[in-house]
Amino acid sequence: MLITCGRIDPVTVERLLRSLPEWFGIEQSILEYVEDARTMTTYLAAPAGEHQQPVAAMLVTRHFPESAEIHLMAVTPDHHRRGIGRALLRELERDLAAEGVSLLQVKTLGPAHPDRHYERTRAFYTAMGFLPLQELPNLWPGNPCLIMVKHLSACARM
Repeated sequence: MLITCGRIDPVTVERLLRSLPEWFGIEQSILEYVEDARTMTTYLAAPAGEHQQPVAAMLVTRHFPESAEIHLMAVTPDHHRRGIGRALLRELERDLAAEGVSLLQVKTLGPAHPDRHYERTRAFYTAMGFLPLQELPNLWPGNPCLIMVKHLSACARM
């Protein structure tokens, strides 16, 4: 798997999001993520080999010098459970730790709204060392937002 950082690629982000209607089924949200992909730090993962299309994308934003947020992570369904999300996250964590970032957060659909797809999402982040911090019932209209956080001090030694 080849992971790159820095390439602005809203077309790829849109293609990936549209392949994941169980997670990204709200048209306005897709359009907002695509617009965000024009300015945010972007990590892409593609199978090794020439001219392979990315099968995963991650958008990252920095709120403060000490903290960052995974704004979006999307992996095509046919590449789930192959370690691609883990590889993207590890690459991000190494980069952030090298820059002195100590706290990483992600927002996802909270457990107050039962959804088997987002249950898998929360399990992934938990397995990657994220802890639930707070569930906000009104940040996203009609959907509870779970904030999960991870301290990156251990990542600097990876």
